[in-house]
Amino acid sequence: MGRRHYVVTGASSGIGLAIVHRMLAEGADVTAVSRRPAVVPESVLAENSDRLRTAVCDLCDFRELDRCMKALTSGNAILDGVVLCHGYGDFGSLEEFSAERIERLVDTNLVSHMLIVRHVIPILKRLGRGDLVFMGSETGIRGRKMGAVYSATKFAINGFAESLRAECAAGNLRVSVINPGMVYTPFFDDLDFRPADCRDNFIEPEDVARIVSTILGMPHGTVIDKVNLTPQKRVVRKKEDDAERTGSGN
Repeated sequence: MGRRHYVVTGASSGIGLAIVHRMLAEGADVTAVSRRPAVVPESVLAENSDRLRTAVCDLCDFRELDRCMKALTSGNAILDGVVLCHGYGDFGSLEEFSAERIERLVDTNLVSHMLIVRHVIPILKRLGRGDLVFMGSETGIRGRKMGAVYSATKFAINGFAESLRAECAAGNLRVSVINPGMVYTPFFDDLDFRPADCRDNFIEPEDVARIVSTILGMPHGTVIDKVNLTPQKRVVRKKEDDAERTGSGN
């Protein structure tokens, strides 16, 4: 990857943090943007202190997002691309969602992505190169029960990326989407389900980071438009079942 500079959003944990680690290991400069400070091991920081910058920003707060992106793109900023990993899951039947709950999910998982890209596209076009990598979802290809709003945001990410790809090709900007199935990360911490324990029911964050590295490492002029990445099986476990098993053992 060399001394290229990438911005990674959602970098405090999970997929985003795994991507930051891999980029640093491959020699890139990284600006990690997240709502909470990224948890980077001291050993990694010691080896890469001159190549890692962090920015704490709530990307759902559009005023804060605007200030953060202006700071990152001011002057003669050099940027080779952005990997957008931020977002969260919220599931349930549509009638359970208030207007505010829908708005927050759509703002975080879709609108903030559009606003970030609006800031960085002029820089990438000026430099005549660049990559935009979006983290979609398996549910952005195939809608699932109890996921109408979340799935809608991920379908929209795929459509947004397709349009951007056509719009930006003349400026040598490459646009890619990764649509992973269940990735075992803190994404599930606030949900009532998680992947079953067997390894073939989930993807590791490092698996996704490896795909990002492949996308960014493709020769100039070649674009990996879309990668659909799924676990071999898709067994889901309700957390209430875990609680019942734990209780029965006391």
